[in-house]
Amino acid sequence: MSTSPSPAVPVLNIANVLTVVRILLVPFFVWFLLLDDARGGLFRWLAILTFVVAIYTDKLDGDLARSRGLITDFGKIADPIADKLLIGSALVLLSVLGELWWWVTVVILVRELGITLLRFAVIRYGVMPASRGGKLKTVVQTLAIFLFLLPLEALGTWAWLVGAAVMGAAVVITLVTGADYVVQAIRLRARSRA
Repeated sequence: MSTSPSPAVPVLNIANVLTVVRILLVPFFVWFLLLDDARGGLFRWLAILTFVVAIYTDKLDGDLARSRGLITDFGKIADPIADKLLIGSALVLLSVLGELWWWVTVVILVRELGITLLRFAVIRYGVMPASRGGKLKTVVQTLAIFLFLLPLEALGTWAWLVGAAVMGAAVVITLVTGADYVVQAIRLRARSRA
């Protein structure tokens, strides 16, 4: 009894469309945050709303891709890039506005850029999808950025301390998962050569 091969998943599907929407939301987020200029006014709240919507598309596109079998190589590559664009722009802008230490932004961005370059370097051996640790890293970074986007000074010292603690956890998880991706890349290369 022969089995026919399963049909290829089209690149143009709802999960990938949501990933592209997330990429397109980044300039609006940046624009709103720059217009606010650390004043905590309407544009700040529009930036927060745009960030939340963009992050929700990340969860939604992942859920849809898994539940409907819409996982594609494009999605495996574009999804983490969309996350990095959103998170990277948020970190840089928060540092430019003087609301986040530059060393935090530099550490996270260097790790993100390094892992993205590593993914492209090993793509001929296979695609490295996001790991559970990588997903946890994204969740914690997102929460930390969300807390820093809130007008923390108006909310009081406790809010700033919570935000700083979550951002510290994000930095630690970012570094640990970065090391894990390096190990994955080495194993992927070794397996393909064997």
